[in-house]
Amino acid sequence: MASALKISDIAIEVVRKDIKNVHLSVLPPDGAVRISAPRRMRVNAIRAFAISKLGWIRQNQKRLIGQEREPPREYHERESHYVWGKRYLLKIVEHDGPATVELKHRKLVLRCRPVLSAEKRGEVLAAWYRARIREALPPIIVKWERALGVSVSRVFIQHMKTKWGSANPERRTIRINSELAKKSPEYLDYIVLHEMAHFISSRHDARFRAVLDRHMPNWQSIQRDLNTGPLRMDRWPTDKGRPPKRSRSAQK
Repeated sequence: MASALKISDIAIEVVRKDIKNVHLSVLPPDGAVRISAPRRMRVNAIRAFAISKLGWIRQNQKRLIGQEREPPREYHERESHYVWGKRYLLKIVEHDGPATVELKHRKLVLRCRPVLSAEKRGEVLAAWYRARIREALPPIIVKWERALGVSVSRVFIQHMKTKWGSANPERRTIRINSELAKKSPEYLDYIVLHEMAHFISSRHDARFRAVLDRHMPNWQSIQRDLNTGPLRMDRWPTDKGRPPKRSRSAQK
């Protein structure tokens, strides 16, 4: 159930959920604000929380509005695509059979039927990117399991519009954004560490930051690069009028 608040000149959507803690989100592409709050949390407490975060809200709205946008993907011949931080030109090869993707020299070769739509081409490439993450993850997870003294029970890989990763410390699961297959490998390494560090501390507190400082001293630089890079021009859903939330955890 959603309601609304207005603090100063900022409209805030309030969504009641079965959660323990309040979460604040600034949403792409236009900086809309959403607070997810426990069902029993009083309106005055939500308002006080929002007022205390006004500086953070304005800062992130300014960043989102001014952030560079990637051009929308059309999946045509010689369109630029990235794999592990390197640029490749898309090459479309007519193929009478199941669609396949292959890296060949500096080209990303998509073999598919000529009638395959741009949307379907995008789906084929998205599945291929997920497979690349799935291949790369096992040794990274083993490395951080040993370093942190924790274990991961399950990993989910999916395209997420607003987060690079997320974690469920109670279930010992992590979610990884398949878009990371387009970035340099160090970014995937950082996000896995970031999410597994939440098994030690669920919040972004001093204990959590100490884990990152100890195991990846340059983590803040990597995080900054991830969060200030071009936003992908996804088509936001129009039925609800808003895209999914932009989380403060490992945000994209």
